[in-house]
Amino acid sequence: METLDPRIKRLSLEISTDVEKTNSHLITYEVFHQEKRGKHVMHVGIVHAPNPEMALVMAKEVFGRRGKTTNLWVVKTSDVYTFSLEDEDMFETTPEKHFRDPAYYKVRDRIEKFQNKNRV
Repeated sequence: METLDPRIKRLSLEISTDVEKTNSHLITYEVFHQEKRGKHVMHVGIVHAPNPEMALVMAKEVFGRRGKTTNLWVVKTSDVYTFSLEDEDMFETTPEKHFRDPAYYKVRDRIEKFQNKNRV
């Protein structure tokens, strides 16, 4: 069966009859967006698609047209691993290492004092 969808025709993707039968069982993919080279890749949302190729097409249509885009990544949601919520204590910093927290350095007071001193 030939599709009239320009997104599929442009990429020359073949649609198998298996995909047509399994459209009710789409896979969830996490979408990551990179605005320009050298910038961080950020998670922007999810798409549902039958395979990774179609997930890229859907991600481009949903997330790639809004702003400048250099690259998009799609990853099956089932392939994303994370720590359990019970393990959150492993990320707590020890009390004697306050110097690692930017809030420890109260520089704003010094900056304002310096600015006020130079205004006079």
